[in-house]
Amino acid sequence: MDGWTQDHDAAFAAAKQEKKLVLADFTGSDWCGWCVKLKGEVFDTPEFTSWAKQNVVLLEVDFPRRKPVTPEQRAKNDELAARYRIQGYPTILFLDASGKPVGQMGYEAGGPAHWIAHAQRIVDSAKA
Repeated sequence: MDGWTQDHDAAFAAAKQEKKLVLADFTGSDWCGWCVKLKGEVFDTPEFTSWAKQNVVLLEVDFPRRKPVTPEQRAKNDELAARYRIQGYPTILFLDASGKPVGQMGYEAGGPAHWIAHAQRIVDSAKA
């Protein structure tokens, strides 16, 4: 699976099939300043896109204030946020294909190389 999806079931199915972790971005995409900063500085870069394609399945769990979200999507997002006890945004969880958390990140200054290096350590430790 290439790129971001908001379909939880598809993300976990792809993670199982591709033997990858799910990188779940719990975000407030249209109001959370740190979320917007993380997306612009890291997630929208070619470096991150290339790294992600090789290492993780990308799941966006969005809680926008202005963008429309279907009631079904909102319910699924709320359920995931409750299950993982999300306290703030952005929260980036690394989940195995069964949904078990194996790592967590948030916004980190330093651009894509710094962020990816930290994320890679989580991916590597999950494989070990």
